[in-house]
Amino acid sequence: MGMREKPGMDQTLNELLVKLFKNIMEIEEKCLITPEFKNISVNDMHIIEAIGLTEPKSMSTVAKLMSVTTGTLTKSMDGLSDKGYVSRERGKKDKRIVLVTLTEKGKKAYFHHEKFHRNMIAQIKGGISEQETTVLIYALAKLNDYFNSIYRS
Repeated sequence: MGMREKPGMDQTLNELLVKLFKNIMEIEEKCLITPEFKNISVNDMHIIEAIGLTEPKSMSTVAKLMSVTTGTLTKSMDGLSDKGYVSRERGKKDKRIVLVTLTEKGKKAYFHHEKFHRNMIAQIKGGISEQETTVLIYALAKLNDYFNSIYRS
């Protein structure tokens, strides 16, 4: 019997994926929402990550990176702006465009989030060989491509 025909394997793969997704979400929330950042959500942290540290980004660019509408993003951005994590200004050339940047407080949150991800990768790589890391990257890339092709079309 080939590997693809074992019924227990499908169940194991399903259980692992479900547990992994749940664990990452819970652990990320626990690690990110420390006393210093208790007034924002994990989703807010992901918006901060999407805005990034480089040049100002338009609301539509950030919305696209987050896979949400500009309207949905505006609600979150209002909260992040009120709490002092982001600043918004109208474009100099085109006044219809709203550009967003991180404040110093926003940059602090950005680095806090980045550290969580760096630690997560270090932990994963610390427990497996370079060859296993390569296989894991390949498998996760295929999985990601599959989900993108099915659910993002």
